[in-house]
Amino acid sequence: MLVLSRQRDESIMIGDNVQITVVDIRGDKVRLGIVAPAEISVHRKEVYEAIQRENRKAAGVRADDVASLAPAPRKAPVPPDDNKR
Repeated sequence: MLVLSRQRDESIMIGDNVQITVVDIRGDKVRLGIVAPAEISVHRKEVYEAIQRENRKAAGVRADDVASLAPAPRKAPVPPDDNKR
């Protein structure tokens, strides 16, 4: 783990396009400002872990569970027999 010391209004860069700035320090709390491209998700760790749990739970759905949710397929109508008189 890389450990860096920063003071208020100082930043670190992650790659070329993620900037993290120390916005405020009050007691034992630090407020961070994060600038990142829209395609990069930024979450608090506990939120990220909850999302991962839900994704794993959703991925665990069995195929027969999904099939039971779908309506039964309808039979195609039988075309009339033109040879009958």
